[in-house]
Amino acid sequence: FFFLLKSLAELEALCTHLYIGTDLTQRIEAEKALLELIDSPECLSKCQLLLEQGTTSYAQLLAATCLSKLVSRVSPLPVEQRIDIRNYILNYVASQPKLAPFVIQALIQVIAKITKSGWFEVQKDQFVFREIIADVKTFLQGAMEHCIIGVIILSELTQEMNLVDYSRPSAKHRKIATSFRDTSLKDILVLACSLLKEILGKPLNLQDQDQQNLVMQVLKLVLNCLNFDFIGSSADESADDLCTVQIPTTWRTIFLEPETLDLFFNLYHSLPPLLSQLGLSDPGNYHEFCRFLARLKTNYQLGELVMVKEYPEVIRLIANFTITSLQHWEFAPNSVHYLLTLWQRMVASVPFVKSTEPHLLDTYAPEITKAFITSRLESVAVVVRDNLDDPLDDTTTVFQQLEQLCTVSRCEYEKTCTLLVQLFDQNAQNYQKLLHSTSGITVDMAVQEGRLAWLVYLVGTVVGGRLTYTSTDEHDAMDGELSCRPFFFFVKRVFQLISLMDTGLPQCSNEKIELAILWFLDQFRKTYVGDQLQRTSKVGFY
Repeated sequence: FFFLLKSLAELEALCTHLYIGTDLTQRIEAEKALLELIDSPECLSKCQLLLEQGTTSYAQLLAATCLSKLVSRVSPLPVEQRIDIRNYILNYVASQPKLAPFVIQALIQVIAKITKSGWFEVQKDQFVFREIIADVKTFLQGAMEHCIIGVIILSELTQEMNLVDYSRPSAKHRKIATSFRDTSLKDILVLACSLLKEILGKPLNLQDQDQQNLVMQVLKLVLNCLNFDFIGSSADESADDLCTVQIPTTWRTIFLEPETLDLFFNLYHSLPPLLSQLGLSDPGNYHEFCRFLARLKTNYQLGELVMVKEYPEVIRLIANFTITSLQHWEFAPNSVHYLLTLWQRMVASVPFVKSTEPHLLDTYAPEITKAFITSRLESVAVVVRDNLDDPLDDTTTVFQQLEQLCTVSRCEYEKTCTLLVQLFDQNAQNYQKLLHSTSGITVDMAVQEGRLAWLVYLVGTVVGGRLTYTSTDEHDAMDGELSCRPFFFFVKRVFQLISLMDTGLPQCSNEKIELAILWFLDQFRKTYVGDQLQRTSKVGFY
């Protein structure tokens, strides 16, 4: 099929079918033709024809795609031919900086693949494919459009060097990546920071699309440098304790210089919302900031933190941020895990702090606990009336958050107990009134059942916290106050609902309350009835 494509017009028709065509048969035929084009001796000449005479961006994209597949073969092209392709593409993008962004990206990826595959190839005692770093500097010294292309080349090269190709030996990839890290990556990061300093040193006119694009590309380059797999073991995003950037020792001076951190904060404050992603109102930024806060306790002991002069102000701001986050329960709910992790670890460290400096957790931890409790109770009415997804249905997340909260709730435990007893009595009375009303199952009933389900979960949580916190006899006495009320009062009411279901009113049954009761009983058993209690409780049950 390919050899019938004699003219440029036929090649461009192939591009149309391949990229924007709607006819499935024509697209399949176009894909077959693409494979034949790559295997054809005329591949390079046809790609050059598309690049130089093609009238659409899709023609240029097809050429870039063919070249990418050609240079990615297991059996590489001769060194001279790869050098010619690289130099041709460099000259081509330099002479036509107004190409469509996706075309420039695809062509630069070809350069990156050629550079990586030939990283250790020597010609006349020189590593011929490492000259790309010097070639890029000529782009950076040119006009804005050329500077952007130069930054994209470095960014794509860094990303390609970090990309594992599982179809090839991993040892070879690691050897290339390690050499690139040791010989070039630091210089690329320093160069990127220098460009950012130059950008900040001049009046920012981000209404200019080119200047805005330059800022974004340089930031992407910095991110690719820091995301590099320095030690050959990609971080597991789910294992937050182990997810650490293992920067080389030679980079230490860069990060110890105050100017480095100041550079990014100054840039963040200088950028308009379009580029700064609307601050923490952007879910992605918010999530990463929560993860950042969780690392605070991972990297430092509480005894070290309280000795810092700014600690009182920082812990106050973190507490306010956490309370606001808990109150907006519907926004990025998966990020709350990291905030609760921070407070859980901080409170768990209190018994081991020897410093005389106040840790202030006795002030803020009860506020965090209260915010969690009240926000979950207030969420029920919104969920029921707006027919939203009920957080209680996601039991995995609920149990995870409750296990974190149980430690936090033990700090100034009396305040937590007082709040829970008050809320439990109030809601139990309202529920009892609704049960005896003649209006049947209403929205108010659904709201009240949801609130009670949360309260029973929370009561079980704080009682179960005795196993994870240094409990005192006074705490045990308060546990007794908490345990007696739901155990003898609320459970009795639930069994009355079961009785009503047996007599012909199954609509009175509520699965969420029953699951909450089971959670409470399990926590109660683990704490006071288990076979391996760590200490004897003085709480009496009758």
